[in-house]
Amino acid sequence: MAVDYRLGPEHKFPAAIEDAAAAVRWAAANARDLGADLLRLAVGGDSAGGNLAAVAALDAQGHGGPDICFQLLIYPATDMTASFPSHAAFGAGYRLTRPLIAWSLVNYLRDGRDMLDPRASPLFADDFSGLPPAFILTAGFDPLRDEGKAYADKLAHAGVTVRYQCYETMIHGFIGMTGVLDGAGNALGDAASALSAAFK
Repeated sequence: MAVDYRLGPEHKFPAAIEDAAAAVRWAAANARDLGADLLRLAVGGDSAGGNLAAVAALDAQGHGGPDICFQLLIYPATDMTASFPSHAAFGAGYRLTRPLIAWSLVNYLRDGRDMLDPRASPLFADDFSGLPPAFILTAGFDPLRDEGKAYADKLAHAGVTVRYQCYETMIHGFIGMTGVLDGAGNALGDAASALSAAFK
């Protein structure tokens, strides 16, 4: 399922994460009617979608379900404070710039306090134990690189099975550039293989 969700500034945080969590619950409740296998319920997304997928997994864990078998997080936004070194290192000239990130945060969050809310910044969650296995991929020239790695480390430290891979020569958004970047096709293949293995 490709899930739509409410957008800011008309619908600010936490509207988007409420929609993502509701979509997961709906998919689980309607799996039989959809011809889907409830044991193969996974979440995934890239960038903001990776953020929503991670938060949806945390929400399901915190509310006793539904059971999610896998999370595929593609250069996910996990820390809205934008404080990791990669933000300074790659915040200009690599597509996702610091001004664009700041603009996005102003339009998404209600105020600065929301940056520290785990529903906006899943890196700040209190408990990562029991979360589904994950494949987290990042790009070497992406402001979000370090927070993606930090999230993978948090999951691993909590005993979650996690595979982390950084595509060192890529930029934010690269996975959609299969027509021009060989690395995009490789990453897409790796992601598909990880998801297929989780479903088996």
